[in-house]
Amino acid sequence: MIVKGSFEKARLYIESHTRDLDQKNIKKKQGPCITISRETGTGADKIGMELIDFFQSYWNEYYAPWTLFDKNLIEKVLEDHHLPQTLSQYFVEDKLSELKSTVNELLGLHPNTWILVNKTSNTILQLAQMGNCIIIGRAGNIISGKLKNSFHVRLVANIEKKIPYIMETYNLSESEAVDYIKKEDLARKNYLKKYFKKNVEDPLLYNLVLNTSSLSFKEAAEIIGKVVLNNCLHFFPCIEKEMPIEHF
Repeated sequence: MIVKGSFEKARLYIESHTRDLDQKNIKKKQGPCITISRETGTGADKIGMELIDFFQSYWNEYYAPWTLFDKNLIEKVLEDHHLPQTLSQYFVEDKLSELKSTVNELLGLHPNTWILVNKTSNTILQLAQMGNCIIIGRAGNIISGKLKNSFHVRLVANIEKKIPYIMETYNLSESEAVDYIKKEDLARKNYLKKYFKKNVEDPLLYNLVLNTSSLSFKEAAEIIGKVVLNNCLHFFPCIEKEMPIEHF
């Protein structure tokens, strides 16, 4: 079956956790959850997709398929909490100005942003507990920080690599790309600071901080994947049989 959209993949992911295995009442086992915090322009979404390919080659049938949650996470939150699609614009990482947000709340145009953050956090926690997922942004590392199956990655890169990526991805000029990077990074920093009282640049919030300046997306994904497997083997013994640690 061809899966056309990211939300369809998310739906199938959820369904895979609710079905019995081969109708034998065997539940899918819990796998790792990887959260990715990123500087703008580091290609987190592309690295995430490469990670899925990496893990799927080692996982067996007792684990649910791997799924990436980024933009489709918003639709998942809306569905979980029975919210209208018109609210999707308010689930971005602190891109709505404080003044506009306050005015809209007073006029009843959308719920309090703290409520939306809370609903998003609840959905992220549920996904992280299921495992075999990659969650990009939205303080996923803070929300799932106490889960034993979670592993947290921070992607950074030099500006010389990030600018061409943003220019190509969004069809921007060089100056526009620089402005875009600054605004996006500031918004994400403010989101963590405002709602979670954390500094996004604090290395202690992550298990791995990876500089992707001289790495391809596939190389970055392989580094993350191998580190995750080495750190998670004691939680997932059936992987150990298929992927001995000396392989690395």
